[in-house]
Amino acid sequence: MAVKIYTTKTCHWCKKTKEFLKQNKIKYTERDVSANQKAAQEMIKKSKQMGVPVLDINGKIMVGFDPEAIKKAVGKKK
Repeated sequence: MAVKIYTTKTCHWCKKTKEFLKQNKIKYTERDVSANQKAAQEMIKKSKQMGVPVLDINGKIMVGFDPEAIKKAVGKKK
């Protein structure tokens, strides 16, 4: 399971998404797009937008914080 989250330090929804991932014991790799231009370009290429958070879950791109969609994408039951 590969979960990557693109964030910024000031993003409230990024923090909520990371809290949700931790609470559900979902391991992830974080890429701060405000500090890493390469990560920002990668995120824009994948999601076609500049807003965060963006999640890449095994190649499935999700924009924003959607707990049910995240659970579904990682195969967790409701």
